[in-house]
Amino acid sequence: MRCRRVVGLVAGWVMVGATVAAGLPGPVADVQARAVRDSRVRTFVTPVRVVWHSGGAVENAGALLQKRSGQITLDASNPCVLDSRKGAAAILLDFGVELNGGVQIMAWNSKDNKPVRLRVRFGESASEAMADLGGEQNATNDHAIRDQTTLVPWLGTAEIGNTGFRFVRIDLADDDSFVQLKSVRAVFLYRDLDYLGSFRCSDERLNRIWQTGAYTVHLNMQDYLWDGIKRDRLVWVGDMHPETETIFAVFGADAIVPASLDLVRDETPLPRWMNGISSYSMWWVLLHHAWHHYTGDVAYLRQQRTYLTGLLAQLAACVGPDNRETLPAHRFLDWPSSENKAAIHAGLHSLLVMTLRAGAELCDVLDEPATRAQCLDSVEKLLKHTPDPADSKQAAALMALAGLADAGKLNREVLAVDGPQRMSTFYGYYVLQARAMAGDYQGAIDVIRQYWGAMLDLGATTFWEDFDLQWTQNAGRIDELVPEGKKDIHGDFGNYCYVGFRHSLCHGWASGPTAWLSEHVLGVRIAEPGGTVVRIQPHLADLDWAEGTFPTTRGVIKVRHEKKADGTIETKIDAPKGITILR
Repeated sequence: MRCRRVVGLVAGWVMVGATVAAGLPGPVADVQARAVRDSRVRTFVTPVRVVWHSGGAVENAGALLQKRSGQITLDASNPCVLDSRKGAAAILLDFGVELNGGVQIMAWNSKDNKPVRLRVRFGESASEAMADLGGEQNATNDHAIRDQTTLVPWLGTAEIGNTGFRFVRIDLADDDSFVQLKSVRAVFLYRDLDYLGSFRCSDERLNRIWQTGAYTVHLNMQDYLWDGIKRDRLVWVGDMHPETETIFAVFGADAIVPASLDLVRDETPLPRWMNGISSYSMWWVLLHHAWHHYTGDVAYLRQQRTYLTGLLAQLAACVGPDNRETLPAHRFLDWPSSENKAAIHAGLHSLLVMTLRAGAELCDVLDEPATRAQCLDSVEKLLKHTPDPADSKQAAALMALAGLADAGKLNREVLAVDGPQRMSTFYGYYVLQARAMAGDYQGAIDVIRQYWGAMLDLGATTFWEDFDLQWTQNAGRIDELVPEGKKDIHGDFGNYCYVGFRHSLCHGWASGPTAWLSEHVLGVRIAEPGGTVVRIQPHLADLDWAEGTFPTTRGVIKVRHEKKADGTIETKIDAPKGITILR
């Protein structure tokens, strides 16, 4: 299905062609020869609500909610007027859903027919769009400008901004002035992709969570696969892993994944670590393992031979005489675990086991027996040491996935303790995977409802860089101005690099439930590289039914599971030719 069906709040989707006619004049042909095509499209989105305005200095604010043409005219009919002669003139608009891009402002008349200065502030929350830069709540212009003053012409149009936002505040910055606004439209930049995967079940809350995770990653599929569309517009390799698993479940094998992997590879010559973090180089190996498992693309894997074998040799050497990992600084799993050194060791030790095993499998495909043997020899040493997870769910999850300890025991003693407390949006995915390994599907589904569902309860349309259920106590929603006596869920919380409004409310690494629900509730899992063999084993827990689609390299599989009165599950499968289904 198209994105327009997933994000019903966004209207007016437009297909933009990029074909070039033959026989172009010389200058145009020269420009085309030097141009880099943008794989994204742009469309215009009308705001759905006026959240606030400054009072009598703003007239006819509702006019900005009307869908109008994108052409300025001489007929200034039914304008919204900002008039600073009557006081401070400002308005806050809600576009209904998180977007990537900027705004187009169209102005009719102004004082003395001169350009006017408008201050434009973007926000992922209503309160961020109202905030000044700096201060205790830490509004920033990092990575993307969200607060700027710009000139808008008389009888003209200006486009401002390129960031992640849902809300826009516009102030008339000139004193003793006025401007008639025809429209303020979001300029939405996105890839027009088919939503090949889908998920529906008897719990609408889970349906919304699946869709929100899918849309979160879709927004971050920009020039490359980013982590955040407001802040962290970078290719962070570790963060790509849950994003890529979501891409497989929703879009299939999209070319943005190998393009992003190659970008970081080419900018990180060995022996440097990707993004300056040793664990992120390990995630690069695991991503190639995941990509090859999904696609079966041996030709692409061969392109990685030199770098991959060099990196695996470098990683295999990171085992000390006591069989413990000796990975260097910067030693990082995720931010919430960053002060727990014992947990970091347990996590890195586990991640190294997972990486070298995956690397050995890839070396088997590439016929690299020496590097394969080196990987397996280091794994054998690492398995002789069992680290302490140090009460960390992140570390315990990786230990379970690496087979360093019993998943059921880790689930009882660490992962299931306190439900969704002490989780993170990034490593939450691996916690869910480990709980599935322990057979605790009901517990994992409950965590998805409580943890990711709580963000939806606060007005989220995308999932956040981090989240703590403790923040929700007496907190207002992100789509309203914070009521007196309540906490600002955006500006008053956050930690480490994401304090206050610097916190990203659209981070692709938080999309894990989308991939998890497709794999474990819908039950679809690629069993052999290339997707010719697929295993379907649903786990409905307390759900009555689940249905959906899953894209493979051979086409889309359609599945429906329905729980009968006796507790058995009736399954209907429609699979493309050439796919063997295992049950």
